[in-house]
Amino acid sequence: MFFLILPAQELSENAKISVLTIGPGASLNDAFGHSAFRIQDDTKGFDLVFNYGVYDFEAPNFILKFAQGKLNYLIGLNRFDVFYRAYTIANRSIKQQTLNLTYAEKQKLFGYLIENYKPENRKYLYDFLFDNCATKIKDVTNVACNNTIQYNIPKNYKEATFRTLIQENLNRNSWGSLGIDIALGAVIDRKATPEQHMFLPKNIYAFFENATKFDGNTPLIKNNKVLFKNKTQDATLNFFFSPLFIFGLLGLLIIFITYKDYKKHRRTKILDIALFALTGLAGVFILLLWFATDHQTTHNNYNLLWVCPLNLIVLHQVFKHKMSTWFNKYLKFLFILLCLMIFHWVTGVQVFAIGLIPLLIAMFIRYAYLIKYSKA
Repeated sequence: MFFLILPAQELSENAKISVLTIGPGASLNDAFGHSAFRIQDDTKGFDLVFNYGVYDFEAPNFILKFAQGKLNYLIGLNRFDVFYRAYTIANRSIKQQTLNLTYAEKQKLFGYLIENYKPENRKYLYDFLFDNCATKIKDVTNVACNNTIQYNIPKNYKEATFRTLIQENLNRNSWGSLGIDIALGAVIDRKATPEQHMFLPKNIYAFFENATKFDGNTPLIKNNKVLFKNKTQDATLNFFFSPLFIFGLLGLLIIFITYKDYKKHRRTKILDIALFALTGLAGVFILLLWFATDHQTTHNNYNLLWVCPLNLIVLHQVFKHKMSTWFNKYLKFLFILLCLMIFHWVTGVQVFAIGLIPLLIAMFIRYAYLIKYSKA
């Protein structure tokens, strides 16, 4: 990995430090924007960008550590012109807020970044909600200002859960949104405090714009400007490839097969084998995310109410022509779990993916039929 050589640590009196806010990109990974510090010193002849949250692709077992939530991220350093060109090519907006800092505060902030950039300090354990590219901007600025910053509530502020804040950047009927709602648990359905809203770069921009220093009268931001305005593009989702449509087709197929089974007093084994195998495997995956990783956001995941890992253990029953008596009780248990899922959804304990609705309806109907069939 290539790293820039550190410049002289002493800034001139004319140096400017700004916060850069990058708009969302096309991929899920870029959907939430990005934040960075710009250090501009024309007297010393450098214009640099420090940004946290850079992948360390050279880390051993990169994919495994990423999945486990144990991957260290890096602080990156780029020349501003390289940084600017990369995001303008990607058609992502760039907004700049120049910080209203004293010379001592500028020097302290710059020194902090230089110290962080040293090889022995460069890595840090990333957390999507509490220690990311945006929260680092807040934390480092607080250090430079000796924790005297007062973050005032922006005019357009609304109380929201972490999930709502995340989903604001996504189409709810998209595969990215579906993946987030399945993988992340009830821990992100709690209300975020005003300061916790700043895990998103756009909220760093909004809160910094209204922040004050010292006695509450000195604004944190001296001035702001748009460095690059992205060109508007049509981001319409093809509904025929969306979760609602795909799961709608799957749900209709399950209901149709169940109806045919009901009319002919039979059971289509292949459907039940697929249903129990896939939901069981998905349940194991969610269990692993909950208990086998360090990701805080994957805890307390009540998607286990519809993708039950126990389905793998009882899978042999659906291969049989005549199922055991106890299996009827297990089917009732699965039906109750689906009812509990609806209860958790309605009461706001956890919000689930809307793309799952057709599949869940079909599972209700299929389990109800299997309960009747196995009893007979």
